[in-house]
Amino acid sequence: MATQHFSSALPIPAVSPAYPMAKPGYGKRSTPGQQPRKRDDFALLPTRERYVAGFVDHLPDGAAMGIKQLAKQLPLYGQQAISTALNALSVAGHLRRVRCPVGAGDECRWVSRTFWSRTARDNEWWNTYLATETATQTAAPAQDTAPPPPWVPAEEPPPPTRPENPPSAEQAPEPTAVPQQRTPPQARDAEPAPPTREATPSPAYLALALLGRNDHRLGLSADDCTALEPLATQWLDRGVTRDYLTNALTAGLPAQVDSPVGLVRRRLIDKLPPQLPTTTASTSTDTPTTTASTSTDTPTPTRRLLVECTDCGRPGQPEALPDGLCRPCHQTHTTHGNTTPDPTQIAAVKAHMANLRDLLKPV
Repeated sequence: MATQHFSSALPIPAVSPAYPMAKPGYGKRSTPGQQPRKRDDFALLPTRERYVAGFVDHLPDGAAMGIKQLAKQLPLYGQQAISTALNALSVAGHLRRVRCPVGAGDECRWVSRTFWSRTARDNEWWNTYLATETATQTAAPAQDTAPPPPWVPAEEPPPPTRPENPPSAEQAPEPTAVPQQRTPPQARDAEPAPPTREATPSPAYLALALLGRNDHRLGLSADDCTALEPLATQWLDRGVTRDYLTNALTAGLPAQVDSPVGLVRRRLIDKLPPQLPTTTASTSTDTPTTTASTSTDTPTPTRRLLVECTDCGRPGQPEALPDGLCRPCHQTHTTHGNTTPDPTQIAAVKAHMANLRDLLKPV
């Protein structure tokens, strides 16, 4: 049960005209049906959370919602305090971080959005609203013209096409004369070695190799990428894109990463997305004509929004992340936020401190 704080709220800083906007498709998104802005908005929240909530509420749609950007604009608190405040606002029902696919086919990529509601909502409301957003995207896919992230490599040029009707031997041009070279006797009978050709790296290898360019804390060596390639391949085999894989590995990184390969391996194992069932193309054997005419059509996948844990960034279905937090983060937040002192522990601490005072007394 939240208690009302009667202390005067900190003055909300004005939004700077130079406050950065996110790329199209990213950033803040306001939910519909909010109550009009009032003076006592967020009165049930602590002082820090009211301060951050008031500033976020005045941001325009599309504004950057990164912790670093918010901390630059709010000098009273650092990045860790802003992160903790956003977690509390998520639990209070004011925001949800989501990932949603944009585009179609090979051009599909995942974008991060932060849905904001001035009016506090419960989990049932958020789940219904995000399901509505999913249905809207399925009916009318969003047109996103934002450039791809910098870690997505440029597309390779298509191979040269061969002519359908190659010229015959009579029409073929005469070969250019090449000076005759003497061949050593021992090399005449030996077959020429095939030309060496570098193997094209797999999409999983490329995603791992480009992590260091996206965030220097996850710079991996060639041996590290080779060792982690099978784990990353499992992600791509389950239908996720390289953009989704990169976001899952780089979200919520600590300030210092001592072992990039160990952290990436741990996340590849712990955050492995579920295996979705595949749908068959044929529907019935009673209508062979209809099946034959529609068997070549590719079924349109459902554009399912994934809620992102506000604390660690782990993605999942809305129902699996109550209050916008995954189970480990939700348990940690609940334990730290509702810790009741134990009288036995208090008495033990007092006795220990009294013993220390006795030992420090002069003899």
